[in-house]
Amino acid sequence: MAQKNNRIVVPEAKAAMEQFKMEAAREVGVSLENGYNGELTARQAGSIGGQMVKKMIESYENSISAK
Repeated sequence: MAQKNNRIVVPEAKAAMEQFKMEAAREVGVSLENGYNGELTARQAGSIGGQMVKKMIESYENSISAK
């Protein structure tokens, strides 16, 4: 059985990551509730994750270009 390893490394960042996830969901037009969202399709969940990664990469690129 595969091990689930998506824990937040810095516990203090949990609230910020939840907010980040909600923003990404709004940007791709997916409605999220606080807590469990088991009714999401794989496509919806993937689009949220993809948007989060896109924004993280963009943020990193901006940070290194500012140096």
